[in-house]
Amino acid sequence: MKRVVFNQKGGVGKSTIASNLAAIAASRGKRTLVVDLDPQANSTRYLLGDRADELENTATGFFDQVLNFKLRPKPTEDFLAATPFDNLFVLPADAALEELQAKLESRYKIYKLREALDALEGFDEIWIDTPPALHFYTRSALIAADACLIPFDCDEFARRALYTLLENVAEIRADHNEALEIEGIVVNQFQPRANLPQRVVQELRDEGLPVLGATLSSSVKIKESHQQAKPMVHLEPGHKLAQEFAALYDELEAARKAKAKAASRKRA
Repeated sequence: MKRVVFNQKGGVGKSTIASNLAAIAASRGKRTLVVDLDPQANSTRYLLGDRADELENTATGFFDQVLNFKLRPKPTEDFLAATPFDNLFVLPADAALEELQAKLESRYKIYKLREALDALEGFDEIWIDTPPALHFYTRSALIAADACLIPFDCDEFARRALYTLLENVAEIRADHNEALEIEGIVVNQFQPRANLPQRVVQELRDEGLPVLGATLSSSVKIKESHQQAKPMVHLEPGHKLAQEFAALYDELEAARKAKAKAASRKRA
């Protein structure tokens, strides 16, 4: 299962959500990979800590050999780094990814990530973290993924941007990846006692948009999690926010299994 966490708006928690859900999957025995395509490398630093500064093989090297064709390229596995957490690996990012973006776009290497991830063996789940823009890396991720999660913070600007984002995902699905589904909208930094967030979320649900039932609270604990380079399931699994991440993961898994069961019945 390959999921992309995507929103063109920055600061909505893409890296935090991707890393924490991947960490939950890994903690449950699933061999899991986080693909970091953001030059800011937040997921990389979150999962590797200071080791992120010492890496020789990163996503930049992977895309550089995509750009500069080689008869014998390094296998994708060579660019992966093990995290300190069992079953959890990362294809790390670095700032140099930014320099390659325009060149990759002009050479139309947009299917190479899908080819690489499809050929990668031994992983139960792959989570792709994306930059806050619709360009080569995010398009590559949407083409490579089976499903898209959309983080959403409850304000009017984010709501307006959401409709454009949904149109962009639908266009990529129609043109490049007909199997891509929007798995759900993740309400992040939710304040259940405030009127505006409740109203905005309910209106989105009334419109028929796939807003997930599990929401993520605002908490200073997540900043501590970032600082210590420990996803919540490892930092403080009993914390409310850790339990919310677990509930979100469980909701996604339940929906996935239900769809697989329905598809199996239909084939029979």
